[in-house]
Amino acid sequence: MKKNLTMFLIGLLVGIALMVLLIRIALPSKMFLVKESKYSFEETVATIEKSAADMNWGLPHKYDLQATLKGKGFEVDKVNVISLCKPSHANNVLSDDKLKQMSGIMPCRVSVYQKKGKIYVSLLNAVFLSKMMGGKAKEIMGHVGAEMEVVIRPAVK
Repeated sequence: MKKNLTMFLIGLLVGIALMVLLIRIALPSKMFLVKESKYSFEETVATIEKSAADMNWGLPHKYDLQATLKGKGFEVDKVNVISLCKPSHANNVLSDDKLKQMSGIMPCRVSVYQKKGKIYVSLLNAVFLSKMMGGKAKEIMGHVGAEMEVVIRPAVK
């Protein structure tokens, strides 16, 4: 009996350790979608803005992080963060008190940045995150993620 309990506890601890390791290694790489652009920096930003507008997504704000940091005495490569909002999705979240905590990731953001001479587009992987949610939150995040992937598609390889 004591041997069985010992084996069970060892198996449980090994299983937990493997799960933590898997989450630690796999989860960060799944959190963001990163794609190389097929255009210059400016063309990438313009292509995403047009694609978003064509899909009825609004553009509440665009942040030029390179300019912001330069004003603070720091030099970084080009980085723009484009805030995008689709009112119907926003309403689905904000009109439900159980979902309002999701407002912390609203509006959706797409980053266009330069790294080692290449241009990249990155965004939160909302489709992946939706799988960790339940009910209406899962449904909304799944739709948002799928649409965001379509928004960036014209700009990426």
